[in-house]
Amino acid sequence: MNVLITGAAGFLGSHLAQAYVNEGHRVTGIDNLRTSDGRNIAGLSGNSNFRFVEDDVCEGLRTSGVTPELILHFASPASPVDYAKDPVGTLRVNGYGTEHCCKLALASGARMIFASTSEIYGDPLVHPQPETYWGNVNSVGERSCYDEGKRFGEAMVRAYRRQHGVDARIVRIFNTYGPRMRADDGRVVPTFIQQALSNGSLTVFGDGRQTRSLCYVDDLVLGIRSFAQLDAPPYDIVNLGSEFEAQVNDIAEIIARLCEVSLRVEHRPLPSDDPSRRRPDLTRARAMLGWEPRTELEDGLRTTITWFKNNAERTREVATIS
Repeated sequence: MNVLITGAAGFLGSHLAQAYVNEGHRVTGIDNLRTSDGRNIAGLSGNSNFRFVEDDVCEGLRTSGVTPELILHFASPASPVDYAKDPVGTLRVNGYGTEHCCKLALASGARMIFASTSEIYGDPLVHPQPETYWGNVNSVGERSCYDEGKRFGEAMVRAYRRQHGVDARIVRIFNTYGPRMRADDGRVVPTFIQQALSNGSLTVFGDGRQTRSLCYVDDLVLGIRSFAQLDAPPYDIVNLGSEFEAQVNDIAEIIARLCEVSLRVEHRPLPSDDPSRRRPDLTRARAMLGWEPRTELEDGLRTTITWFKNNAERTREVATIS
């Protein structure tokens, strides 16, 4: 099968590319490398089933004559640090970039998966969050470029599905962690790990009682692939993530313990529109895909910490988390 992955050098995109290549599929990866790292796909270099194109999906999709059968649209800044630096670019890739993928899916007859996010639920008033929940989002807040960009991308996908019959689907991804995350991307797990390995204080915003549900990347990739290969699913939108909800304070304690350092915390003011609780309702994923995450939090964190230790040259000092 010919697979096209946008954002292929990013955290999730690179894991997906590796998984599909390992199964013998022909993968074309596209990335502009603005918020990703080409070293994430270095292991695929020289593999005849993988081709990388450095390009900007906002400007169109040039696939050099390859007709994709599956399109995975994962190009987008995904961390608060990145989309705060380039809110316009974040909106463009989830708007123009998504439409270019939809147009290619229409022209080629490909199935398409759009990487949405739990951020479309905003600071939820319903807990846990089912796919039927419309969300509680500040459309003009500091995070709106990402939240509303993804909501617009979902609307684009649904419009092409309704109007043109494109087999376009939406996966709403909850907090995911694992090897290949950038230490400076502003998210809680890589920030805490980098700070702990540097024997520094762990930066916690607010009182640290806000929750996150952390899913290990291998589990998430399996869920995405299961959704992508399912013919005529009963639903075209699905939540993927972990139901194990932990306070940020607890995550800090676990990471400090696994890094074998004493826990020291520096509290800072809570960022604007930071969600207080986050956990997916996985009823639909279980029924439709037979999927749920299997990796225990501490096991996944140990593997991630080991990766950060072995790739110390790729990490930089960071000062903020989400």
